[in-house]
Amino acid sequence: MTNSWVLYQRHSSFLLGFHGTEKSIVDHVISGNSHLKKSEGRYEWLGHGVYFWENDPQRGLEWAQTGNSKSKIKEAAVIGAILDLGFCLDLTTRAALDEVAKAYETLRDSYAAAGEKLPLNTGGRDKGKRELDCQVIQALHDYRKEKGLEAYDSVRAPFPEDAELFEGAGFKKNNHIQIAIINPSCIKGYFHPLIPA
Repeated sequence: MTNSWVLYQRHSSFLLGFHGTEKSIVDHVISGNSHLKKSEGRYEWLGHGVYFWENDPQRGLEWAQTGNSKSKIKEAAVIGAILDLGFCLDLTTRAALDEVAKAYETLRDSYAAAGEKLPLNTGGRDKGKRELDCQVIQALHDYRKEKGLEAYDSVRAPFPEDAELFEGAGFKKNNHIQIAIINPSCIKGYFHPLIPA
């Protein structure tokens, strides 16, 4: 990737992100006593970071109510955040997709040199355990650090998810844009979103 593309990897405006979690965590974060914690598991789609649904509080709440496979949420709630994506690995752009593809090749070659098999994404295309994706994104971050390149502040990607919205549709019922914040200073503030009853 040439340096001329770096200009287009900086997001120049704020956006809103929504994170579904326990109500007690929302209350604690809103009170200013803590921040949301990074997800650092093996299956994080966009690597390690604090995850948000872009501009969709309803999806954040739905996920808290039904989608969390790690642990059952007792009292589901959603928290809003004002985000500055900063230097963003935005997987809606050709430059970012090319960089991720190169990171995959590097990871694949390192596994082959060690005589090991790459981890796989399992559980279907739309949902499931995305261990390969996580390792590729983390390998990209490690490579950039090793080479002294600027670290990404965030990762952003669209996800087509679930069944067709209608018969023959190219849209999926749960399409969304996911954001993983790596640099906590990109979170400029938290708020309680207004959610219609």
